Amino acid sequence: MAATATRNLEDWAFTQVDGGQGTAKDEWLPVSSFPTTVHVELLKLKKIPDPFIGLHEWDVQWVGESEWAFKHRLQVSDKEVGAPNIDLVFDGLDTFAEVKLNGTDILRTTNQFVSHRVPVKSLLKEGDNELSIHFKSAFRKGREIEAAHLPKLNLWNGDSSRLHVRKAQYNYGWDWGPVLMTVGPWKPISLQTYTARVADVDVRVEVSESLEVQLSAEISLSDSVTGAVQVDLKNPEGNTVASEKLGVTDSKKAEFKKSFASGEVDLWYPVGYGKQPLYSLHVTLLDKDGSLLDEKKQTTAFRRVRIVEDPLLDQEGLTWLFEINNIRIFCGGSNWIPGDSFLTTMSKSRYREWLELMVSGNQNMVRVWGGGIYEHDDFYDICDEIGLLVWQDFMFGCGQYPAYDALLETVREEAVQNVKRLRHHPSLVIFAGNNEDYQIAESFKLDLDYSDETGDFRDTNFPGRYIYERLLPRAVGENSNVHYHRGSPYSGHGKVTTDRTYGDIHQWNVWHGSQEPWHNWDILSGRFVSEFGMQGYPDIRTVEYWLGGDKSEAFPQSRTMNNHNKADGFERRLELYLVENFKHSFELESYVYYTQIMQAETLASAYRLWRRNWKGRGREYTSGALVWQINDCWPVTSWAIVDYFLRPKPAFFTVARELRSFAVGMTRKEVQTFADDTSAAEFKIETVLEIWGANSTLDEKKATLEVTAFELNTDWTETWSKDVLLAPNASTELFKGDLPGQPIRTKKSEVPKVIIVSARLLDGDGSVLARYSNWPEPFKFIHFPSVEEVGLIITMQEDGKTIRLETNKPIKGIVLDVDGDDAKWSDQAIDLVPNDPQTVHAEGLNGRAIKARYLGDGTA
Repeated sequence: MAATATRNLEDWAFTQVDGGQGTAKDEWLPVSSFPTTVHVELLKLKKIPDPFIGLHEWDVQWVGESEWAFKHRLQVSDKEVGAPNIDLVFDGLDTFAEVKLNGTDILRTTNQFVSHRVPVKSLLKEGDNELSIHFKSAFRKGREIEAAHLPKLNLWNGDSSRLHVRKAQYNYGWDWGPVLMTVGPWKPISLQTYTARVADVDVRVEVSESLEVQLSAEISLSDSVTGAVQVDLKNPEGNTVASEKLGVTDSKKAEFKKSFASGEVDLWYPVGYGKQPLYSLHVTLLDKDGSLLDEKKQTTAFRRVRIVEDPLLDQEGLTWLFEINNIRIFCGGSNWIPGDSFLTTMSKSRYREWLELMVSGNQNMVRVWGGGIYEHDDFYDICDEIGLLVWQDFMFGCGQYPAYDALLETVREEAVQNVKRLRHHPSLVIFAGNNEDYQIAESFKLDLDYSDETGDFRDTNFPGRYIYERLLPRAVGENSNVHYHRGSPYSGHGKVTTDRTYGDIHQWNVWHGSQEPWHNWDILSGRFVSEFGMQGYPDIRTVEYWLGGDKSEAFPQSRTMNNHNKADGFERRLELYLVENFKHSFELESYVYYTQIMQAETLASAYRLWRRNWKGRGREYTSGALVWQINDCWPVTSWAIVDYFLRPKPAFFTVARELRSFAVGMTRKEVQTFADDTSAAEFKIETVLEIWGANSTLDEKKATLEVTAFELNTDWTETWSKDVLLAPNASTELFKGDLPGQPIRTKKSEVPKVIIVSARLLDGDGSVLARYSNWPEPFKFIHFPSVEEVGLIITMQEDGKTIRLETNKPIKGIVLDVDGDDAKWSDQAIDLVPNDPQTVHAEGLNGRAIKARYLGDGTA
């Protein structure tokens, strides 16, 4: 009996069916790489313009509305033909495809997210065989399906036909992404020969509250075989910690179980809380003579995960928090959209760069958003390795999805396949049924009675509820022990999605909704804020890329700029927040800077105020904040804090500072009191300063709080300090009192002094654990001192990489840059005060002079 052999099929050619703009009729062009999609190949052949530049997105729409074919000359050896079983395995076809082998139909696909295994022994011959795939237009096919299921359904973003097509929904265009309808074999295709194979390994790990571990593995075989299954569990060093040989006669299943006492195996922790030891289960299938038939390795790890909903001590509602190995975690992180409009360009190294960047920014959770894809295995493998928790949505986004039988059948297979593929990853801590579909139902007043827990829902005008509350929880529950959450946002307990006291919330009343000032984040909190954001331009070099050298379009309101911001009403909203807070110009580099600083201030404020709400056991009023979003799928102005080319915006750094192990925060609020109830003229206005510290470690921390106040337009300053004790895994209130240097005001005509307060937490050796400078807002009212008075000093150290920053006056929002190619900076959007120099590291300076821009520097 022969062992399993797998051969990837890589030499393919493609053509536009019946010819057209892509190829002539019957003209077959070799693909440059495989797997691939049509846009990628046409770009490499220079048959289409780059849709990421200028308005060219609209010059390539014909690609997604055309039909395409791929073919492969499959050479099969006599040994392969003689195998008992021969399968063609299609890991993913995008999307509507008809597959033929030697002219015979073998497969029809309708779902980008589903893989297929097709037995082909009877059709293969020794020598030359032809494998062909005919792709229909997903857009046109979707329109046809929609026409058969009228009326049209409600949605946000894209064409309504997308709701009928199981394809990455962002391909239809989103409020940050282009309309680029990809098509092609986007995942590997392989030929597999075998006698019998290990079809599935279902590894389940249960960790008790006392941290005892129970591991079980159910091994499923493709065929009955007389032999044995050898199971070996190995630790990260490759040493075997458990081993057993299991007999399999007529059964197609074998089961392995092993218990470990607390401490016998190492637990897996999120980044910042411990190590990430990865174990591996080696499964070897042997025939009756002990010869190898097949083998499979499954990575696993040991950790206890709970979603905790406990009563709070002095607020309504319940907690909604993640507990890992009995440790309650404040989750600070980001939402992830697909890393590119063309998914086959996402390499493992590119995934690693993105995910490691998140960890370097002190983030510990990433949410895979429901309008993209179930990510590549590399994505989850890297998250396992670096300790980044994964929130995984199912692929339903912003829509009134239908639930007719044909769709449910493919969705069920999609769900089961992807749950089985992802369930073993220790980083994966939650499946969520959809993104914002319950909000769609609320917004369009669809049938949605949250108290109905027994309905079928398919006969209502919100039939997708059957998917989220019946189909998906069954798929998750029967195939994994991962927690299932019906949607995001979803409150549960009979509450609407905007309820701030239960479940998770998407807080879009900054930017969208009521367009609140960002200073109101403290009253816009929720138990877990899984989306919030503010737009900011990307690096100026990214803007120059999409301009494509057209300098006539290099102004914020140009047609090209408009095409590279897909958000409805973005001009009004950007300008609303800019004009309310800053004096700014419309010169392009200045405009880029001010939107970036606005984004940096907005997001830092949210993390700062919500982390304050993590006040310890029973007072976890906010347990997580995931910014929308970490990344872009093309060069664009969006809510991303790192642009398409992996260039961090200033907001990335301000968020990173707020998520450090130790942080310090401040607010100032004006309190007006009247002499009596009959007078509006007699009052006093006092300015109250509050200071708190945050500590994400599991130990209390002694520190010194040092507070220095500066009046910006004079030389007045005042300093005081006190010893403080920061509670473990919580925020601690440190001070509440009058703002130093600010007199009580009795008339509105009395202009308050411009007082900047610097707070630092100092370790026992005097090193700075955390710092933050609180400025009066809005910044537009400030009369900034001249550049000469400020006296910013930038000193390059001998290593050519370390920059020291010093100042004579407080400075807000320093952003460093160089001419030419970008450098990699360790920090940006820096607030600097006298007698507190800061150091920034940079890679790639190559001796170039450093430029600095900050509020009031005279460049606006």
